[in-house]
Amino acid sequence: MTVTSSSPLAFIGGGNMASAIIGGLLKQGLPATLIDVVEPYAPQRDKLRAQFPGVTVLEAAGAELARAALVVWAVKPQTFKDAALACAAHTAGALHLSVAAGIRSDSMAAWLGTDRIVRAMPNTPALVGQGMTGLYARPGASAADRAQVEAVVATTGAHVWLRQESDLDTVTALSGSGPAYVFYFLEAMREAGLQMGLDAATAQTLAIGTFVGASALAQASDEPPEVLRERVTSKGGTTYAALTSMETAGVKAAFVAAMHAAQQRAKALGDEFGG
Repeated sequence: MTVTSSSPLAFIGGGNMASAIIGGLLKQGLPATLIDVVEPYAPQRDKLRAQFPGVTVLEAAGAELARAALVVWAVKPQTFKDAALACAAHTAGALHLSVAAGIRSDSMAAWLGTDRIVRAMPNTPALVGQGMTGLYARPGASAADRAQVEAVVATTGAHVWLRQESDLDTVTALSGSGPAYVFYFLEAMREAGLQMGLDAATAQTLAIGTFVGASALAQASDEPPEVLRERVTSKGGTTYAALTSMETAGVKAAFVAAMHAAQQRAKALGDEFGG
C-alpha cells in the first residue's frame, strides 16, 4: 500500500513527529507541493521550509486547507481544541489522523464536525523509520480510510490496530513513552561502564549495541522474553548476580508501576483537555 500521488495532505503542527511523517512521504514519492503544514512558531516554520523545499508552510489555518484529503493532527493536547475549531470550517470533508496523546475521538468529532477520525500513538523512532504506532479508527472511518492511514504510518515504521480506544492510553505508556525508558537504561549502563573504568564513548557503544542486538534477537525469535532471559542466566554466574540485584531492588515492580503512571497520565490528558 502506498500513498497516492494525487492526495493532498495537511499537517496541523510541524514538530518532530510531523517532520518524520513528511520525510517518509517525500521519500515514498509524494510531491512536496501536495503537503501543507500549519505551524505558528516562526523558527520552526523556517526549519520546515529549509528541510522540505516545496512544502507549503502556513502560520495559521486558512482556506488552503480545504484541498486536503487527509489532515494529520500533530499538536500538543492543550492546544488541540483551539486548533481544531480554527480548522473545522476548512477540513470537514477530510479524513483526520491524530497523533496527539490523550485527546479522545469523541472530542475531536465534536470539534471537527466529522466522524472520519483515526487516532494514532507513534513514538520517536519514527524519526529513523523504526517507529511503532498503535491505531484506533472510529466507526465513521471506512476501510479505504484505514488503508490510507496505514500507507501514511508505514512510512515511519510498523503499526498495530486496536479494538478499543481506551487501549491507546496503554499504548502511550508502553511504546509511546517507551523510547525514554530505553534511553534511561542506556544512561544507567553508560554510567556503570564509566564507574567500572571504561571511557564514555566505549560504554555507550556497548550499551546501544546490546539493546539493538537483544531487540533484534527478540524480534527474530518465537520464544517469549523470559525464555530468552533464562538462556543467558546461568545460576551463580554474572548475569544471575545482576538480575538478582535488580530483583532485590524491586526494579521490575518499579518499572511496571511507572508504566501504570504513564497510562493514568494519558487518561488524565483526555479528561483535562477533551472538554
